[in-house]
Amino acid sequence: MKETVITMDNFANEVINSEKPVLLDFWAEWCGPCRMLAPVLAEFADRHDDVKVGKVNVDEQRALAAKFGIMSIPTLILFKEGNPVAQRIGLQNAASLEQFISEL
Repeated sequence: MKETVITMDNFANEVINSEKPVLLDFWAEWCGPCRMLAPVLAEFADRHDDVKVGKVNVDEQRALAAKFGIMSIPTLILFKEGNPVAQRIGLQNAASLEQFISEL
């Protein structure tokens, strides 16, 4: 499954109204750990059709980042039925992503 770019304009449709759990990655282009996490998330998205993976560029979507109190990146927030249910901050490896999703 492909990662979806999330903005304020499509947040309700892609996250709140999603029938699947949504894993949002709050990131920035200049962030080294964010760049290291990107291929791990892409591989995760390819393996998991049961979870939508979305990416929020905090520089372009400041209001969305502020809405969720993002202070450090990368930050991953897991949404279920439109509500944030879990959060992880910092670089994650494939195993930690699998464990994070198992918290559903």
